[in-house]
Amino acid sequence: MTHITTIGLDLAKNVFHLVGCNSHGKVIIKKRLRRVQLTRFIVNLSPCLIGMEACSGAHHWARQFRAMGHQCKLMPAQYVKAFVRGNKNDYNDALGISEAVRQPEMRFVAIKTEAQQDTQALYRLREQRIKERTGLGNQLRGLLAEHGIVVGRGINVLRRQLPELLGATDNGLSPLFRELLNQGYQQLQQLDKHIIDYTKILTRLSQQNEACQRLQTIPGFGPINASVFASVVGNGSAYRCGRDVSASLGIVPGQHSTGGKNTLLGISKRGDSYLRCLLIHGARAVVIQAATKTDRLSLWINRIRAERGYNKATVALANKMARMGWAILRNETTYQIA
Repeated sequence: MTHITTIGLDLAKNVFHLVGCNSHGKVIIKKRLRRVQLTRFIVNLSPCLIGMEACSGAHHWARQFRAMGHQCKLMPAQYVKAFVRGNKNDYNDALGISEAVRQPEMRFVAIKTEAQQDTQALYRLREQRIKERTGLGNQLRGLLAEHGIVVGRGINVLRRQLPELLGATDNGLSPLFRELLNQGYQQLQQLDKHIIDYTKILTRLSQQNEACQRLQTIPGFGPINASVFASVVGNGSAYRCGRDVSASLGIVPGQHSTGGKNTLLGISKRGDSYLRCLLIHGARAVVIQAATKTDRLSLWINRIRAERGYNKATVALANKMARMGWAILRNETTYQIA
């Protein structure tokens, strides 16, 4: 009765709260541990089930605990919330985690490897640099408009016209604003260089990864799409079927059904928004080219486009791409054109 079988661990930066339960779910230990104490405590335990929320640092701790012989499971925080009773505090959170991890129908998050997390860090940094470049471009365009100079939309237009504006002497720009504009242009060039460097690394990783090469046989998958998809989905073993992948990425209809009446809404847009965006961009390119092709996939796209419109056909293809990607990763096959 005193043997710990399940642990609920509330993660933090420096101070962790832990609740240990026996096989009947009764709490037999509650501890508050600092980071240096946590590893020593866990390594001295008999093998047990450790549950954690899938938050910052969770994948790192899960890999460490598995190496110590424990079974680790990560859960989305929104699914754990229903099991937290009473006031909000760290011990109640840990107790809720220990109860949630024992539920047979709980949905768990696959534990990422270090390589997957490295790829995730790479595309997150690339995504952030793109956002910074977009914000800088909008800011420079707005400042120029305040001085009576209107620059067309698009980063390429701005990149082309800034040197011309800096070199012209008859546009009425003051020396101070010209200096500020030059600094903004240099910052834009630095962001361009960072994005290009990140893209080269992603492309190289995709070329070196056999799974990414197989993913790129699917229409709409390029080096970046394949690298990001493989880092998120892994080998596909964490998902029961392809629909679970597309549902986790938010490219299936949301549902609001009651009383036996089924009501489907727009796509749920849950999960990884960046990967969903990449899939839809890739699908958009395939939908455009499908109009001149006669293979089975193109005929299906053209039928959906004629019946439902361009945008719905694009999202439907993105959904299909996610399913095909899971099948290729799970079964270690390649896409066969029918």
